Amino acid sequence: MKNKIIVLGAALAFFISSKMNAQINFGEKAIGALQKGVASFTLSNEDAAALSKAAVEKMDAEHEVAGPKDPYTIRLNRLFGKHTKGEGYTLNYKVYKLKEVNAFATADGSVRVYSGLMDIMDDNELLAVIGHEVGHVANNDSRDAMRAAYQKEALIDGVSSQSATVASVTDSQLGKIGSALIDSKHSRKQETEADLFSYEFLKKNGYNVNAAESAFRILAKMSEGTEASFIDQMMSSHPDSKKRADDAKKRAEQDGVYKAYVQQKIVNGAPVKKTTIKKTAAKKKK
Repeated sequence: MKNKIIVLGAALAFFISSKMNAQINFGEKAIGALQKGVASFTLSNEDAAALSKAAVEKMDAEHEVAGPKDPYTIRLNRLFGKHTKGEGYTLNYKVYKLKEVNAFATADGSVRVYSGLMDIMDDNELLAVIGHEVGHVANNDSRDAMRAAYQKEALIDGVSSQSATVASVTDSQLGKIGSALIDSKHSRKQETEADLFSYEFLKKNGYNVNAAESAFRILAKMSEGTEASFIDQMMSSHPDSKKRADDAKKRAEQDGVYKAYVQQKIVNGAPVKKTTIKKTAAKKKK
């Protein structure tokens, strides 16, 4: 049975627009409720994913996305190219060429990583942070964030339809929804569960679990220093980095594998292959 959420709202005003972008089919039940002026209606998981996909496509078009041969893309694919499938979700990854330290994931499985984050974290730390974002997808937190964004940014503006089958979201509303997704705040419980998902992801795939503590220590330190402005968005939706670093340390200690993590060299691109030069002995003169 599809999970549904009841979205409360006042009487919905109808409007006609000659240019309706990003049309999303919300199903006959939802449309019927809109046309009858019912104060609430349901938004299915599939609808949330479809709307998330449309919002991310708009954000991709408005940001500088690293190309397939870009060093940032090469690095991200090297790390996560084999981690695209999960239970009930499929992931796709892209890099935004922005100095901000941030990453987010949406209900359709889109994961977007800012180059600023990749500049300050090594491979294992990056695996921990992005693993946390994937945890929000796996735990359906990203779906709930989409629903909240839709309720706040679209319904308040009075989304409606002149069609019996399609409800339309304007380009402007889609932009607001995208921004709301980036700034969405998860509950403390959701953050803790996503952290646990990240730790288990590292553990299951043979990565260094101690990098999770290190990643959160970096964010905690930045939030106290001059770089704080670069992680305002990251910290607004991911609070208490120091406590979460302590929790990651405790998990590693309980597993008997804790060891203070030393950050590795950060290489945004394909790792340089070491070449060996064979030395040939000089021939002895007769």
